[in-house]
Amino acid sequence: MFNTVFLAAGGVAEVAEKFGVSWAHLIAQCVSFCIVAGALYKFAYQPILKVLEERRRRIAESLAEAEKIKAQLALTEEERKKVLGEAGAQASKIIEEARAVAEKELVKRSQEAIATAQQIIEKARQSNETELARMKAELRKEVGRLVVETTGRVTGNILTMEDQKRLAEENNKQLGA
Repeated sequence: MFNTVFLAAGGVAEVAEKFGVSWAHLIAQCVSFCIVAGALYKFAYQPILKVLEERRRRIAESLAEAEKIKAQLALTEEERKKVLGEAGAQASKIIEEARAVAEKELVKRSQEAIATAQQIIEKARQSNETELARMKAELRKEVGRLVVETTGRVTGNILTMEDQKRLAEENNKQLGA
């Protein structure tokens, strides 16, 4: 087996010589390639990998932040709905209270209006009674005067004060009845 490897190696050397390969140049190029590959790996490939890893990390953080924001948005939406519901309930309660107060105020104002109307009616009734009494008194005086005057004309006499008073009192009694 060792012979076959040696023969194969010898065969490679022959082929390489036929194609004009210089082993010194080939090894120098291999070393140069390794140095350039190592330099590129260290100064180009690793920074690019770091940038890509940083970018991957920021994307993952952004996605996580987006999920947090989405969760917060859902919570905020729930709170908004809850606050709107409470505000609606409070508004309904305030409206009901306002209606109750308005109804009480309406009842109060109606009672006040009724009381005022009754007072006006009572004052008008009293005023009418006073006016009626005054008119009756005037009527009695006038009727008494007319009776005395008529009686004086009919009898042709002049009545004395006593006769006039007596006739006026009789007349008043009859009118009062």
